[in-house]
Amino acid sequence: MTAVMWFRRDLRLRDNPALCAAAAGGEVVPLFVLDPKLWRPAGPARRAYLIRSLRALDRDLGGRLVVRRGDPAVEVVALARETGSDQVHIAADFGPYGRARDEAVEATLSDAGIALVRTGSPYAVSPGRVVKGDGSPFVVFTPFYRAWLAHGWRGPADPPDAVRWADVDRPELDEALDAEPDDIPEAMPEAGEAAAAATWAAFRDEHAGAYDDQRNRPDLDSTSRLSVHLKYGEIHPRTLLGDVAQRRGKGVDAFRRQLAWREFFADVLGHRPRTAREYLRDDMATVEYDTGNVADEQFRAWQQGRTGYPFVDAGMRQLLAEGYVHNRVRLAVASFLTKDLHQDWRRGARHFMHRLVDGDLASNNQSWQWVAGSGVDAAPYYRVFNPVLQGQRFDPDGEYVRRWVPELRDVAGAAVHEPWELPGGLPPGYPERIVDHKVEREEALRRYAAR
Repeated sequence: MTAVMWFRRDLRLRDNPALCAAAAGGEVVPLFVLDPKLWRPAGPARRAYLIRSLRALDRDLGGRLVVRRGDPAVEVVALARETGSDQVHIAADFGPYGRARDEAVEATLSDAGIALVRTGSPYAVSPGRVVKGDGSPFVVFTPFYRAWLAHGWRGPADPPDAVRWADVDRPELDEALDAEPDDIPEAMPEAGEAAAAATWAAFRDEHAGAYDDQRNRPDLDSTSRLSVHLKYGEIHPRTLLGDVAQRRGKGVDAFRRQLAWREFFADVLGHRPRTAREYLRDDMATVEYDTGNVADEQFRAWQQGRTGYPFVDAGMRQLLAEGYVHNRVRLAVASFLTKDLHQDWRRGARHFMHRLVDGDLASNNQSWQWVAGSGVDAAPYYRVFNPVLQGQRFDPDGEYVRRWVPELRDVAGAAVHEPWELPGGLPPGYPERIVDHKVEREEALRRYAAR
């Protein structure tokens, strides 16, 4: 008996229930399909990282990974037939496109007498499992979190005793994969399962205990940096939760809560797939947003990190340099675009998805809606982040700003957050503020109230 293991967002060999299920029946053919519908819209950072992650997986497989390019409904079935496989194993996908793709593949496989077997998912608790007492989905995080904790999750999956990998003729991996894009961040995280495990171990042992106090401090660089590894399934959240199950303390509790936010946003998207592109709260779609030449110029200034607000500019320059932004700073830069520059959250979400190496549709777009006040949130639209106060509070000595904004590196301490107040004026090369936050905050509130 031979089965195909179709890797997608589970690019690992350990704690992989779908792989265990595939290995139980006999030989396993490891497959990854480069789907043009996912590959084309992916930004250069995600393309480059995926290529590196697939290379790492291939090394772990002893050079056996089969990579095909094209429509999965064609390529998966073709490989299953070529290898005489009667089953194709996957981890379930709960995204809008992933669900539709898997249904199409399942139908084509069924016509060929081949079964599509779903085992597990990229989440500790799959979307749709945690619901209110009346069966409806949660729209506020805190009650979801309580129910998620009460539901619980399985422990990490034991590895199969031995996987018998099938020998399949395949082109060299270099021939199957594109060359890495040129326009990638200067600093990219190391890809692969081993890198994910090392990143997790370092965070767990060095920073997890203080995570509650330090997670909002971009100057300390003490967050887990696991988002990209979770995005590609190089490590599973169940592995992380199992590893800290016996640990106590505010830091571990805060980390567990952040994992739950990821699962909450996936649950929201799973129940409401239209919110990947549309407003969850329809009434917020009528808010007046700026368009035209001035709005485009301001958008470019925001993209380039030249708004004149150092905390915002540092975040946007970190995005350009690393394909990553600290979570606290993501909130601040998103609020600035939607509330200070009065632009549609979807424009910012698209830019982030293009630039982020960890770009995840559910987490990214639901977070943008949360900031814009149009998504799931107990707090209403009038939350407006003050870009100066955010910097003063979460980058108190200005280290984060000085790291990413070289024009301000000679400005000492917290004064870096208000360079327009310096006795000698703005340092050379640093721009004037493109808007007045106090004025634009009032304008944002007026527009939201008038919707």
